[in-house]
Amino acid sequence: MDEKISLDDKYLKKTGSIYINGVQSLVRLPLIQKQRDLKNKLNTAGFISGYPGSPLGGYDLELIKAKKYLIEHEIDHQAGINEEIAATSVWGSQQIEYKNKNKKDGVFGIWYGKGPGVDRSLDAFKHANAAGSSKYGGVLAIAGDDHGCKSSSIPHQSDHNFISAFIPYLYPAGIDDIISYGLLGFEMSRYSGCWIGMKMVSDVADSSKTYDTTNEDKKIIIPSNDDLLEYAELNRNITFKETPRELDFKLQRVKGFAAQVFGHKNNIDQVKWPNINSKIGIISSGKSYNDVREALRWLGIDKEKAKELGICLYKIGMPWPLEPNGVRSFCEGLDKVLVVEEKRELIEHQIKWQLYNWSEKVRPEVTGKQDEKGNWQLPPENDLPLATIVEVLANQIYKATGAKELLESLDWFQKRNLKKSFQQAPIDRKAFFCSGCPHNTSTMIPEGSTALAGIGCHYMATNMDRDTELFTQMGGEGTPWIGQSKYIEDTHIFANLGDGTYRHSGALAIRACVDAGVNITFKILYNDAVAMTGGQTLGKNLSTIQIAKQVLSEGVEKVVLLTENLKNYSQTSLPKGVELKHRDYLQNVQKELQTIKGVTILIYDQGCAAEKRRKRKRGIIEDPLQKILINPEVCEGCGDCSVQSNCMSIEPLETEFGRKRKINQSTCNKDFTCIKGFCPSFFSIETDDVKNIQTPSIDYELPNPVKKIDEEITNIILTGIGGTGVLTISAILGMAANIENKKSTTLDMTGLSQKGGAVWAYIKLYSDKKKPYSHKITPGMSDVLLACDQVVATKDEIQEVLSNKRTYAVLNSYSAPVADFVSNTDIDFKSSEVRELIKNSTKDISVELNTVDLSYRFFGNTINANMIQLGAAFQAGLIPLKRESIVQAINLNKSGAENNIKAFNLGRLTVHDPKNSLFKQTENSIKSISVKDLKDILANYSKKSLKAFNQIELALNNAKKDLNKNIIEEVLIEYGRICLIKDEYRVASMHLKNYKKIINREFSSWNKISFYLAPPILSFIKDKKTGNPKKFKIPGYIALPLFYALDRVSFLRDTPLDIFKYSKERKHDYEHKRIFEQILNTALKNAKEVELKKLIDYSKKVKGYGSIKENNLAIFKKNILNKEINFVKI
Repeated sequence: MDEKISLDDKYLKKTGSIYINGVQSLVRLPLIQKQRDLKNKLNTAGFISGYPGSPLGGYDLELIKAKKYLIEHEIDHQAGINEEIAATSVWGSQQIEYKNKNKKDGVFGIWYGKGPGVDRSLDAFKHANAAGSSKYGGVLAIAGDDHGCKSSSIPHQSDHNFISAFIPYLYPAGIDDIISYGLLGFEMSRYSGCWIGMKMVSDVADSSKTYDTTNEDKKIIIPSNDDLLEYAELNRNITFKETPRELDFKLQRVKGFAAQVFGHKNNIDQVKWPNINSKIGIISSGKSYNDVREALRWLGIDKEKAKELGICLYKIGMPWPLEPNGVRSFCEGLDKVLVVEEKRELIEHQIKWQLYNWSEKVRPEVTGKQDEKGNWQLPPENDLPLATIVEVLANQIYKATGAKELLESLDWFQKRNLKKSFQQAPIDRKAFFCSGCPHNTSTMIPEGSTALAGIGCHYMATNMDRDTELFTQMGGEGTPWIGQSKYIEDTHIFANLGDGTYRHSGALAIRACVDAGVNITFKILYNDAVAMTGGQTLGKNLSTIQIAKQVLSEGVEKVVLLTENLKNYSQTSLPKGVELKHRDYLQNVQKELQTIKGVTILIYDQGCAAEKRRKRKRGIIEDPLQKILINPEVCEGCGDCSVQSNCMSIEPLETEFGRKRKINQSTCNKDFTCIKGFCPSFFSIETDDVKNIQTPSIDYELPNPVKKIDEEITNIILTGIGGTGVLTISAILGMAANIENKKSTTLDMTGLSQKGGAVWAYIKLYSDKKKPYSHKITPGMSDVLLACDQVVATKDEIQEVLSNKRTYAVLNSYSAPVADFVSNTDIDFKSSEVRELIKNSTKDISVELNTVDLSYRFFGNTINANMIQLGAAFQAGLIPLKRESIVQAINLNKSGAENNIKAFNLGRLTVHDPKNSLFKQTENSIKSISVKDLKDILANYSKKSLKAFNQIELALNNAKKDLNKNIIEEVLIEYGRICLIKDEYRVASMHLKNYKKIINREFSSWNKISFYLAPPILSFIKDKKTGNPKKFKIPGYIALPLFYALDRVSFLRDTPLDIFKYSKERKHDYEHKRIFEQILNTALKNAKEVELKKLIDYSKKVKGYGSIKENNLAIFKKNILNKEINFVKI
């Protein structure tokens, strides 16, 4: 604890332990390589190039953060335009000795890319690998594979691509292996003349651990050339002189063999449990090896137990080419060999080839993907679950050894699987566009049109109501239309194309469509962000104007540039033929471009919302003072604001009048498209602060908690919503463990789910006595569920690790809306079912509190909610760490540290003293309005409406004996809602009564209030951008006096002097009331409760303003009167 710890330790510290994640270890690797070269008196440099993509999505960002240290070590990071160009650039780093003009002894190179980037780069790989690496250079090609398609358009496996390019590859099982294999890989590359591949999966790249730097001191053995027998004298490194045939001879005959020799001498493949009269041998590699070790532990099998049962274990570090001597030696005398590997088999086939010529009497039976009878046991599709590995190991070990205790494990699994087959998550949390994301608007297309998606965030549009139904690989956006357009009835299509993809390869897709002469509009979103990962810039040499010039030179027919800020172009000279318009003209422009023959381009200039948020936080760009609010009394809950904005910051607000809307000021990214619809409930203010809340002072000493968990390894499963900072908790716990000289591993499940989807982290805290292998938690072995989001805790992956005999739960009771709420205004969030499922699958709900509400009340935002929950879990005795180490870990990340510590202590206090006066709050349970209260409101509203209501109440009471009391009340409340028409008088009154209260609840000071109104009486004035009735921004100094005047003359309502009752909108209100009364009277005559219930349900959906309500009324009439209705186009 006395040692000073810094976040830079992961790059600077040369001895002792550091806390580091998988991607950061790839940054540390070249730094260590440079230091090793210096010790060996080599004057080398490093060169890194590639293209980001999950699970290596954050590599660019970490390299940028470490730029200072890279420069000090003469390591240059040059982000690639695409993976193929990056690979060719790395090839160039091995050519510095050409013409003997080199300034360095060599350059060690790193190429990185997602699995599809390996596909794209294969030709470059083959050329570069055949040419060879330099004697003091060497190349690692790091491939990020997304086996489970968590953040991809298709699952991927790079293994066979490496083989195709004849590149030996290594497969690290964890962070220790990343650096040790990386160092071995550079030396193997120098020795063999090959490029060396390294396979990375998210379970390794996204993991973190306490790492021992002595791992880097291992001696690397350089084999003698004599080990290469007849080819001992053949130069395997790059020479610039051989013909292609000569290069191929070296590659096929020598270089791969040299890699095998190097691997054998350095014990890359290791016997972990020796074959001493064993019956069954288990062989595995990479992430699967860790899972095998964890599964064996779960089955109660350690090294001694394995020896007793006759089990041996072999870890393969280089899956191809498989080093033959070690495998053959390991397999001698075995009855069975089980190969555990992900995706398509590779090691299994090589082992079968190695053992094929053995006598049948001594050759072991080899199983892997399929069992002895040819049935699937380790499926090749998607991820290979840890639970599956446990079950297969138990089954195969029992067959080989007859150990009956394994039958109990198999029985437990079968019963658990049966139970799970009847269990289903009540609701799903899907990934979605960020609040304020330009895709929310840019992916909209005219009614009846079709769009294609591609790579990037707009891929998510295929799961939305955007008529975006198909997608392609990166760079192929739009080109399926070339092969499709002649054979279908549609004559035009839209294709979404990100600016990063355009720069990467998408420009060729545009050129191909121009050559083919097809009718297509490319929508190029210029949001200045790359690869969905955040933080990386597009580059210094690509602006919207440059894109416009480039596509014009390709021969497109027309280019239109839409922007959210026309001022940005006030000093810019546009290329001839390029139109500039505000983004609000999107639909008009798209309709025009649809009619133009050939290829047209729409460049949509709006910054990435997440990137804007970061830049505003750092003061790089201006943070708008304008804030948008919703008056819930005026709001009808129709959901038009969600339709207009597609924004997740518009959240449900449950009131006595039903579900309305509110804006989450903490997550709002100030896109402001929510105000574009017809609803008059929106108003804005200007302010630069949030509610000035006195954060509680909790400086007094809280007692240390009584520990509930005393395990050698504490397993914590953390769940939350992507993008809310939930994974910061796993980083803090991991670092805190490191601070107090404990060990930890964490595995964050990220990728596409970071866009508001389901994220979770496996956290393991332990001492030196016992260490975990897999970063994942084995079935039923979680000690703590830290559910920052309950919905995510009901996912199968989370339920798998919970146990009603072991797991303590700490729940955030706040139910955040799921993505489906945007399109389904009345969605049931099933909060009670969610909680019940968690209750039944855990031992005890130790703590349950609304951390979002607490964060909002005490900090004025929701940012600190997760830290409050961590504090509560700590005080409940569920976090086996010291308070001081957690606080120190929080302080390491200086941004927001003070409030985070206060939030942590606040969470502790909620558990220690839940009745503290700080937490006292008036009961805020929401109940539906009573009939009595409704009548009081009607009395003040209109005598005519009250009279009509009383008549309906009397009719219902007369039918009371035949009707349920609840149905009578429901009918009256719905009829009362219909009678309380939100005409101009009532809207004005509601704003006057509530606007100050609404503002003061959110902000301490404000000015420049404005209201956004589209008065029905002015509906003849159309908005040129949309063709809809124009919505006016009316300053408060005009609007408020008008509201006051309307409120004062509200007595004119329903009289001949009421000018508003003659409007089209009011006629719709009266028609709704009339139909309701008509159907109600018919239903009452027959005393049919079913008909009444149906009437209420259909009628409740008639809400909104203007054409929104008109369309909803049309649906109501169709459902109730069974009439076909012509809908109004919006």
